[in-house]
Amino acid sequence: MRQRNHALEISYERPDPILVAQRYREPYSALACALFAYGRADLIVRFLDRLDFSLLDADEAVIRSAFEGYYYRFQNRKDITEFFITLRRLRLDADMEALFTEAYGRNRSVIDGLNALISAMRELNDYESRGYRFLVGSEVTKYRGGAPMKRWLMFLRWMVRSDAIDFGLWEGVDKADLLMPLDTHTFNVSRRLGLLQRKTYDLQSVVELTRTLKTFDPADPVKYDFALYRLGQEKVL
Repeated sequence: MRQRNHALEISYERPDPILVAQRYREPYSALACALFAYGRADLIVRFLDRLDFSLLDADEAVIRSAFEGYYYRFQNRKDITEFFITLRRLRLDADMEALFTEAYGRNRSVIDGLNALISAMRELNDYESRGYRFLVGSEVTKYRGGAPMKRWLMFLRWMVRSDAIDFGLWEGVDKADLLMPLDTHTFNVSRRLGLLQRKTYDLQSVVELTRTLKTFDPADPVKYDFALYRLGQEKVL
């Protein structure tokens, strides 16, 4: 862990989307960085470097004219534009942390908190497309066979934990309640190490892996995320 959770682990030579999120250290740009974090890490960072996060404070008319020629994998110009408009409306309409913690606090469930954020974003903008739906995601209705919610759970890791990598901004969430941001690298490495027995890449695997990691550190099970991810990304395991 000490060899992985330090500032030198994040650089353009060893890219990760948190490299861009750390520059701003605020939740709305961080959420954008997290939700666009799929695909090759270097291409993610290259795309995020092009985004003008000051647009989150701009009028919607300005946002609508700002992304000519922009696209990222499943998202076209319209998808990116509407996503920024949604984030701007969320920023004006409510406090993201308060929305999350109110729902989370009822049962200490981070999934309940994320469902509240996703629901709010859906209500603030009824735009719909394949690319936009993939980016924002959907509310969780089941664990077995449900989406692992990797990008959303990674965003929570950034917001709640605080160390040389994560820049915890939210104080109302116990890091013991966080769930592992399970991507395919982490999933495969965890199975090879015997940390996860389940063969299906779903939200139930997220819960089961987190439960295993709590046997090592009940107070902070997600601290192992970055190290496990790097082992898979670098093909060490």
